[in-house]
Amino acid sequence: MSTSQSGNYGRRKHYIPLESNPDVFTELIHTLGVSSSLAFQDVYSLDDPDLLSLVPRPVLGLILIFPAMEDYDKVLEDDKKTRQAYTGKGEDEPVIWFEQTIGNACGLYALLHCICNGPAKQYLKPDSTMSNLLKKCVPLDPTGRALVLEGSEEVEYAHTHAGKSGHTVAPDPTDDVGHHYVAFVTSSMQTGEVYEMDGMKQGPLKTDVTLEEGEDLLGEAGQKLVKNFIEREQGRSIGFSLMALVKTD
Repeated sequence: MSTSQSGNYGRRKHYIPLESNPDVFTELIHTLGVSSSLAFQDVYSLDDPDLLSLVPRPVLGLILIFPAMEDYDKVLEDDKKTRQAYTGKGEDEPVIWFEQTIGNACGLYALLHCICNGPAKQYLKPDSTMSNLLKKCVPLDPTGRALVLEGSEEVEYAHTHAGKSGHTVAPDPTDDVGHHYVAFVTSSMQTGEVYEMDGMKQGPLKTDVTLEEGEDLLGEAGQKLVKNFIEREQGRSIGFSLMALVKTD
């Protein structure tokens, strides 16, 4: 995997990559101040009704993990050629997006995009690390947000602990890793619009999916969106996994 994909090239700071483990992600969001009513859970299939039925509903966010080999650089370059860099800020944004400026932290950015957007945002505890960080970041453009996130000792400490708590040996923060994380979230404006959130791209990407009232991200439209993403990337790589942010009570 190239250094630009892993987020290492020219980065001021690097984090231990998170293991794609829902327990690790759940521990991290709780440490950051998300209510214990939310948790991440593996989605084992998008085709098997029995396996889909194991996922509690509604699903508030999705994180897709996929092998990002060197061809993913071309995806990022094409994005730069076709879209201007996002400069949105303030309460009127349909979504809150963070540019990835911390090396090997794509899991963190996907997690942040899930808990800071759509209905999940309502589960941030007052005066928690995440709610305080969001108050600082919302009025700022992506550059300002990046500096706030890089400077957060609380986030760095929580991430470091989570990075070491997986089932596998934690890699070095500057190692090249072979996977990338993207999130799928709904607009905070309650319009049902679904966005692809990748901190390595130019900004949030509004998809052509709008959820109907009562439909969640793991409904038919959301499943199709994720399947299309996987089919698009399968020509370059194999080995995908999916986690859902769900209510546990």
